[in-house]
Order: sequence, then C-alpha cells, then structure tokens
Amino acid sequence: MAPARTYLGFAVVLTAALSGCSATQSPDDGALCAAYTAGRSHVEVVADGTVTRVLGLQPGRVSPHEGFLFRLGSGCDVIVRVEANTDFTGPIPISQGDRVVVKGEYEFYPLGGVIHWTHRDPRGRHEGGYIQAGGKLYF
Repeated sequence: MAPARTYLGFAVVLTAALSGCSATQSPDDGALCAAYTAGRSHVEVVADGTVTRVLGLQPGRVSPHEGFLFRLGSGCDVIVRVEANTDFTGPIPISQGDRVVVKGEYEFYPLGGVIHWTHRDPRGRHEGGYIQAGGKLYF
C-alpha cells in the first residue's frame, strides 16, 4: 500500500493540472473584436456566440480537428472559425443555432479569423482553452 503522502501528492498535481482547464471565464467579445479590427494574432480570447455552420471533422497536421463557425454574441458583427483537437476534447455535439463559449488563441485573417488551442496543452507550454456547449465543458 502506498503512503498517504503519495496520494496527497497525486491529488495536488491532478488538481493543479485541471484547475486551468475546468474554470470558465466571462466572455469578452470586445477583446476579439479589437484583435480582428487591428489585424492582431496570438491573442488569448474568451468569446461567446451562436454556431452558424458546423464544419465537421478534418484531419490535422498531428491529429483530427473538429470545426465550426460562430457569430459573436456582442461587439462587432464577425463570424469566426473555431477548431478543436478531438484527441483532447472528444467529439463536441453541436448544431447550427447552438450557443457556445470559446476560450483559445485568436489568429487574424480577413474573413474573421480562427480560434484554436481550445483544449489543454499536455506539455504545459500553452495556456489551455475550452469550448462550452450544451452545458458541458470540452477541454
């Protein structure tokens, strides 16, 4: 039987690893709008909106990604593509018209941009993101 401190150490490490992933933040669509207007990339954002189109599962450079387009709930009138690495998030059951909250890294391009890193980084080198849909958190 392992000593109690081993279990305690494991619990502390697990809690620390999950704490950045499971806590949601309040959406700030204005930050994404400002990044889009300024043509900025590599901006961490939390945004909410409505799914306008489900793009489905596509092969990625390393692993499959599931994508969708969504229109921001407030701020500027922009439609942004969202990509989720399904190796981390699993499938995300979303449909056109669903409300979602997305946390990740925004990359500019003229048609609206993309939010990626919508999942945890197992190497701990990048801030973790998430997609909140249907009352569930995918990270």
